[in-house]
Formats: sequence, structure tokens, C-alpha cells
Amino acid sequence: MTAGELARAALQAMAMALTQVRDALVLRTDGGRDIDAHQVAVRRYASLEARLRAARALAGWADDDTVTRPGSAEMADLFAADAALAALHTIERHGVDFGLSLEDVAAAFPAGMRAALAHLLDEARFRGLAQRAAGHGFVNHGAIHGEDADLTLALRDAARRFAAERVAPIAQRIHLNDLLVPEELIAGMAELGFFGMSIPAQYGGTGMSNLAMVVATEELSVASLPAAGSLITRPEVLAKALLAGGTEAQKQRWLGPVARGELMVGVAVTEPDTGSDVAALRCRATPAVQAGVAGWLIDGAKAWSTFAGRADVLALLARTDPDPAAGHRGLSLFIIEKERCLGHEVDLHQPEGGRLTGKADRTPGYRGMHSFTLQFERWFVPGDRLVGEAGRGFYYQMAGFAAGRLQTAGRATGLAQASLLAAGQYAHQRRQFGRAIGQFQSTAYELGWMALRTEAARQLSHAAARAMDAGQSDAGLLAAMAKLFACRVAVEVSQRAQLLHGGWGYAEEFPIARFVADALVLPIFEGVEPILELKVIGRQLLGGDA
Repeated sequence: MTAGELARAALQAMAMALTQVRDALVLRTDGGRDIDAHQVAVRRYASLEARLRAARALAGWADDDTVTRPGSAEMADLFAADAALAALHTIERHGVDFGLSLEDVAAAFPAGMRAALAHLLDEARFRGLAQRAAGHGFVNHGAIHGEDADLTLALRDAARRFAAERVAPIAQRIHLNDLLVPEELIAGMAELGFFGMSIPAQYGGTGMSNLAMVVATEELSVASLPAAGSLITRPEVLAKALLAGGTEAQKQRWLGPVARGELMVGVAVTEPDTGSDVAALRCRATPAVQAGVAGWLIDGAKAWSTFAGRADVLALLARTDPDPAAGHRGLSLFIIEKERCLGHEVDLHQPEGGRLTGKADRTPGYRGMHSFTLQFERWFVPGDRLVGEAGRGFYYQMAGFAAGRLQTAGRATGLAQASLLAAGQYAHQRRQFGRAIGQFQSTAYELGWMALRTEAARQLSHAAARAMDAGQSDAGLLAAMAKLFACRVAVEVSQRAQLLHGGWGYAEEFPIARFVADALVLPIFEGVEPILELKVIGRQLLGGDA
């Protein structure tokens, strides 16, 4: 059996084993309705499913006729073997938690497959990956296939040039001094159309694909996660919400200025005492009339509202139904206009007495946009700032969050790529014991491992983007899986890259220290990892067809 045949057999066996796990958990959780009684098992299962989808995406990329980069098939084979062995190990250790019998566990994989997969994972193969990656300077030159491949590749090149020429030279200074993203950077990104990629041309955007958005996001994030890649996220979230539920007049009014970068966006959903349980939000909006204008008064606190100081508008989720039993059905989405505040504090007043105050919370990384805790006190919002229908805000926001998770997968992949690039360059330049450290077996293995994980994250992100472009029913699930897997990869790759730097990896003057600090936030926002596994991925997998 060839390596490719073994890898395909391993993925088939992994899929069959996970089907057994799913069937058992469906019974144990009453079709996903009782997942809280089996949280640990559901989280483990969701993680394995995400890894399976990554392996399939990588294999599909390697099999595509347009892929010409040497080593892509071997990457797919190695990752498939690693994913299958990880699944086998987890099922053997935790079969009882999944509800599997000893016979089920023993039959999870064909006899002899474990030894064959272990042989396939020979460390020399990983060193071979590192050698090939070093041949092109650890820069991503992987093929992109599909109808708009040429356009997407051109966008990748344009984003890469902009990131290298405009973002990278100032990224470290922004991080070390906790500066706000400079206006000239925002203007440059607006000029290239980065804020309007997912906005249809009829509303002033470029109407590009989700795949193009993910590719551009990755390249910008290679230079800086907060100062470039993440600038796209908030406009993306608001745009998707407006497209999902906004009136035609609202789309005409807001989408064009957002696409042109004239209106920068902040998102105000999380509250100091309410994070993942969005349905329990307490910030309220009550009907009111001011100066003859019907509207709403906003009262309450919001937390982790990134870029809220500089933003021109906030996408705010508030409770319009005072009955707590209404849950998510009592939430509405508002567009809040505000003045720009370029420092670390917000203190805005309205003529009728409304007030918006806040301060930026200090963070070890993700600097450049500033994340605020905000307090609204009788802040008046005209009635036409209510997006769509009252009580539908949760659903509009979820449409935005699905796009945000996909975009976050691209951000995470970009940060992993930046870490791989930094480690590869350092390993080539740093000499110990008479030779470059990249020539040592252990270092080469680590570089190959990082290259493999980064490519798997990239291909899962691309697969999720294509699913969203095609309108597939599982697109939201794939986006959540891509976010889960890619963010985990970014943390792992950045930390292993830091270790290759030795003591200098802990010095703030070296970009790898910034990458490590920035990576830590990725598994937290856009759905913290445990909740993403449990309430988003796990619930969908167990509550219906995967």
C-alpha cells in the first residue's frame, strides 16, 4: 500500500470511527439537547471532527490538478496519518465517555493500521517538508484553485505587497507603544478595497468572494494581526448583519461608506457579566422620543468592544423586550453613531443628557485597535438605526459572527504563517556549534511540523470559505471548525517558533514575542474555544446531519 493509499484509508477509518462516536453521543445527549451533561466528551468529539475536516481539505487541495507545488501530496498524507492516530488515541482513552463499548473501541481502526501510520510519520518526512519550505524562504506560494483563482492570486499578491511595504515597517512600533492604527494605514486599505470585499457592488463594495476575503486577511495578518488583518473584521460583521436583515434603505445608507472606509466599525455585544451566553444580555433599549424624533434610549454596559474609540459607528446588540424569558428573541441590533475618540478613553455627551463613557483595557498583545469597556446612559438612537425588525437582532448578529469566524480563521492562519516565516529565517541566520541551527535534526523537524499545521489550517479555512460562497448548508459549521482549528494552530506554531529563538524569543524587540502575545487572543474572541466546541460545533453535529 502506498503512502497515499494508506492516508486515504486512514481518513476513511477515522470518519467511520467518528460516526460511531457521533451516534453514541446523539443517544447520550438526546440529540444534542443535553450536551451540558456530557461537556467534556462533546468537546473532544468536536475537536476531532474539526481535525478530520482539515485533513480532508488538505487532501482535496493536494489532489487538485492545478496544484503543482512539490510535496503537497506528502503534506496531505502526513497530516491524515497524524489526525487518524490522534483520533484513535482519543477514542481508546475516552471511549467510555463517548458511550462506546470495549468492542466498539477495539474495532475503531483496522488491525495493523496503527503501526503503518506510525511508520508513515517518520520524522525524516517532516524534515523534508522543512527543506522544501526553506527552498522558497518559508513564504506561502501554494496554489489556489477554482473559477476565480487568477483574481484571488492577484489579490494575494497585492495584499502581500501592501502588508510588506506599509504594515510591517510600523507593526512592531505599534505593538511596543500600544499605539492606535494610523489613519494613513486605514486610508491605504480603503483605497485597495479591503473593507468592501464582501459587500455587493450595488452597495458600493467590490463584491468579491469569501475565499478572496480570507486570502487577503491572511496576508495582512502576516504583517500584523491587530493593525491590519483585524481591521477588516468589524466592517465584515456589520456588513453581513445588514445584508441578512437590514432594510433596503439601511443597506443603501451604511454599506457604501463602510466599504470605502469612511465609517470604521466597532462591535458592542459582549457585556462585563455576559460573554458566550448572548441570549442573557442585559443592556436595554427602551422606546423614547427626543426633539420630535422617535427612537430608543440605550442603557447598560458593554465589554471588549474593540476599536470602539476610533470607530464612527458601533453595531450594538440590546434587549428591546424587557421580559428575560424572551431570551435571544428579545434582542435587537442597532447602529450607534458616535464621535471618534483617539485615546484610551471615551467620554461623549448628547444635548438631551445622553452619555457614553469608557476606557481601553490594557492587554499583553493585540495592540493597535484598543478594546473598550463602555457604559451607555440614556444614549438616544433614532428609530431608523434599528437594523431590520425589533427582536431579530440575535439572528442578524449571528450571520455577522459566522463571517467573523471565517475571517478569524484567516487571521489565525496569517499569524501562524508569520511565526513560521520568523522561525525559518532565524534558524537560517542563527549559528551554534559551528553551523546554522536549521541544519540540526530537531530544528528541521520543528519547522516541518509548523509548516504542515499551517497549511492544514489554510486549506480548512479555504474550504469553509468556498462552502460559504456556494451557500452550502454546513458553511457556518465549517467556518466554526476552521476558526477552532486555525486558532489552535496559531497558538501552537507561534509558541514553538518562539522556542526556536531561544532567549531572544522572549525579548520584545523580536517580532516572535509579539506573535505569541497576539496569538493568545485568537481562541478567545469570535467564540471562546470551549463554547465554540460545545455550543456551536458540538450542538450542530449532534442535533442534525453533519
